Amino acid sequence: MPLTPAPRPILPLWGAVAASVVGGVLLTLAFPALSWWPMAFPAVVLALIGLVGRRLWSAVLVGFAFGAAFFFINLVFTARYLGPVPWIALSMFEAILTAALAIPITLAYRWLPRVMPSTISRLTLLPLLVAGLWTLREQIVGSWPYGGFPWGRIGITQAGSPLADLASWVGVSGLTFLIVLFCAAAIEYVRLGRLRAPLTALPAAVVAILLLAVPQFPTTPAGTLRVGAVQGNGPAGYFDVRTADAVLRAQLAATVPLFGEDMDVLLWPEGGVDSDPTADATTASVLDAVSERVDAPLIVSAVTERDGEYFNSSLLWLAGQGPVQTYDKRHPVPFGEYVPDRAFFEPFAPDLIGLIQREYTPGETAPFFDVDGVGVGLAICFDVIYDDVIWDGAQEGAQIYMFQTNNADFRGTDENLQQLAFARLAAIETGRSVVNLSTVGTSQVIAPDGRTIDGLAADVAGHMLTDVPLRTGLTPAVIAGEGIKIFLGWGSLIALSALGLVVAIRSRKDRSRKDRSRVDAKMPVSEGTGITG
Repeated sequence: MPLTPAPRPILPLWGAVAASVVGGVLLTLAFPALSWWPMAFPAVVLALIGLVGRRLWSAVLVGFAFGAAFFFINLVFTARYLGPVPWIALSMFEAILTAALAIPITLAYRWLPRVMPSTISRLTLLPLLVAGLWTLREQIVGSWPYGGFPWGRIGITQAGSPLADLASWVGVSGLTFLIVLFCAAAIEYVRLGRLRAPLTALPAAVVAILLLAVPQFPTTPAGTLRVGAVQGNGPAGYFDVRTADAVLRAQLAATVPLFGEDMDVLLWPEGGVDSDPTADATTASVLDAVSERVDAPLIVSAVTERDGEYFNSSLLWLAGQGPVQTYDKRHPVPFGEYVPDRAFFEPFAPDLIGLIQREYTPGETAPFFDVDGVGVGLAICFDVIYDDVIWDGAQEGAQIYMFQTNNADFRGTDENLQQLAFARLAAIETGRSVVNLSTVGTSQVIAPDGRTIDGLAADVAGHMLTDVPLRTGLTPAVIAGEGIKIFLGWGSLIALSALGLVVAIRSRKDRSRKDRSRVDAKMPVSEGTGITG
């Protein structure tokens, strides 16, 4: 069967670049602080239509335009204290990855219609493949290099939308897939000009119903936990001017109103103490006194040293016993908490690299504490954007999550609100409450359905004392999350590779057929044998 001609671009190259830039800007509007979640849909549409019919280098340019417009705006908070170099470097690198991984999407638009040109294939199989490849791009950007940076996933834009419930079934990657699937199916419906054939809108309509009508997967109520949480608003930033133990004193001052209150556990944020309480006797005695005054265990975060290695640790502290359980941050921030390949990068920005003296070691323990029989899932700041930390906590038996973070280096930006969106979606995805506590805010207690139960505004000192719902039972997203990611992402790459192989084989056959036709056309035509008898 001969191949059909390759599709023509929907837009000229300049129009595709412009559309991608607009798409990238629109996508930033879907993220906090604005959180205009519907903007994710036109953003995806504009990003995709620019890739249809493109040659490879043109696709790279179009993909770069989308990635640069999005990341340079979305990640501007990274320039808050360290200046433009980290912001430009990170945004540029993410844009380059986005550009390179636009090529598979372009190839899907080129190859599938040539191999399977039927209307039903265009309306179903092509959108499925495109959505899978977009999801794969998010997975690669979010895992490579140095653990990746899964900050700009489409699914996160829906943390406050009616579509967020789907995350409990398919996870953040699955939510991304369904959003892109709807957009890609709608594009094909319009491209094929099937507006007068309503049944051909069925694929897009089915996805729309899934997005809007599927309720959150139910988890089982298991009582409540009375949680005290303290936001000290101390000088916890990298460049904040501080005296000795200033952060600890700020935390203590904000904790005092909770003394004498009944609670099951007291939570302090990341960076809530200035020294290692496992090595500093004065700090340890203060934590003992706090735990004794509230008559409850204290979950505190500190930089700890063991065997010459530094860890960003969460400690379950009991008066008179010290840390009885420890979790070490699994995903330290590259170029923030450690410098990968320091010898290579230092010559490019010696002053900035030189600021990072400690090299934090990734933790290997489960993100989980047993607090008097209640399972508590954990994440320390950057951890919250990684699926493995969230899923592992639930699978270990977490009935509630407690996320400790320090946003002091990003005061006055949207960073804390974007991180809060990750926490909210984690609550919905796992069907568990989340206490998301920052040193400087914004801090919130989030119900299993994503509602805000309690909160503290940014840049104020204060406390929360909240009866937080507990839940048991695992959602499909937690049980099958990694399998869903593998199936959607790498399954799509396998499908694309198979299409490419078919295109190559059929193209060779088509060339052979044309060559034979040209040879036949050049051969003389016999007009008779010339034999008489």
